[in-house]
Amino acid sequence: MSEASQTRAFVFPGQGSQVVGMGQALAEEYQTAREVFEEVDDALSQPLSRLMAEGPSEDLTLTENAQPALMAVSMAVVRVLQKDGGLDLSESARFVAGHSLGEYSALAAAGAFSLADAARLLKVRGRAMQRAVPVGQGAMAALLGLDVDAARAIAAEVAGDRVCTAANDNAPGQVVVSGHTEAVKLAVDLAADRGATRAIMLPVSAPFHCALMAPAAEAMREALADVPMRAPAPSLVANVLASAITDPEDIRARLVDQVTGSVRWRESVLYMKDHGVTTLVELGAGKVLSRLARRIDGAMTGVSVETPKDLETFLARL
Repeated sequence: MSEASQTRAFVFPGQGSQVVGMGQALAEEYQTAREVFEEVDDALSQPLSRLMAEGPSEDLTLTENAQPALMAVSMAVVRVLQKDGGLDLSESARFVAGHSLGEYSALAAAGAFSLADAARLLKVRGRAMQRAVPVGQGAMAALLGLDVDAARAIAAEVAGDRVCTAANDNAPGQVVVSGHTEAVKLAVDLAADRGATRAIMLPVSAPFHCALMAPAAEAMREALADVPMRAPAPSLVANVLASAITDPEDIRARLVDQVTGSVRWRESVLYMKDHGVTTLVELGAGKVLSRLARRIDGAMTGVSVETPKDLETFLARL
């Protein structure tokens, strides 16, 4: 592995980055990308690529569609880099990591399991997460301007006999809480009194990454048990640990834990920094993670690779 590769990590976006038309420029330019989308369609027995291209947006945004669709775009980028760009992913970065569902994209990219298995797992995951809590009973909110300890204290104060927890520690001053709707609303009200610059309910269909997702975690335990898995290369920085793992059985367990556990993204980025990473290369739809990079650490560079032009620019810099 080159010295430059030791300072690079590939990261993969989570839910919220989906948009109708994502991946279409890649599909028009590269047969390799079209093959990825066809493989995902076949694995799911569903014309997901048509939904990605044409919408409607409300169907693409459904959790069971958004999760495999975002993975498909990320893997289209990965396969084009590998097949058309000659990139050896295992030798081109120190780590891979993904935000929530992006962890499955990261593992597929690093060879831990197949593209088809990743698609099927995410379909199960999305459907199970959506069904875990009746609509209206759960919610999520962003508490901006507060650190994760302040957010945890607020969540604990409002919870009572309900669930409210810090679900995503995305960056300094950007924490998401999740749980029962009434408790999350109380957290929003209390956050304003505790110094938050802004506290807003999020337009999500379920309270992800909290204890209310326990039924979905069990569904994933069953689904993951039968999936062949290999050690990823590069190593995975796991959401729930904010540290690197490679053992397949450990990864299986952490993917189950992740459904109800917090996404420790800020800590994950700082872990990678402490191990020599200075550049996060976001592969897939949007620029959420590449934009968070500098907010987490001013010395960290974020690069987004989504379009054919992005690919050409990135490969030219290698």
